[in-house]
Amino acid sequence: MRITSELWVAAVVRRVFSAGGFAAVLKRGATEAGAIFVVTRNRMGEAALYGPAPQASYDTGKPQDRRFQLVLQDSAEKIEARIAKEERFDPDLWVVELEPGKKDASEFILIEQI
Repeated sequence: MRITSELWVAAVVRRVFSAGGFAAVLKRGATEAGAIFVVTRNRMGEAALYGPAPQASYDTGKPQDRRFQLVLQDSAEKIEARIAKEERFDPDLWVVELEPGKKDASEFILIEQI
């Protein structure tokens, strides 16, 4: 059974803070099963947007894991525009921003390579 979106977001925010980074919930979505999008920023100001990976990429041994894929790596304005587009399609989505500090975002979220 997969944990709720709200619990997953709370856990990743806590993990980032405990590792010395910064995290914020930019948009709260549906508590139980809202799609989660993750914006990452590094110390150089580079930003990336990760969205839910396709169902085909899920491991049958661990179907409860949440996996993400890179959607866009660009300026903050283009990322915000993409989030707005996704929100028109699914108003129940979550948006979490991570600034993982010295660590890589892949230490906090499962990233699928496409």
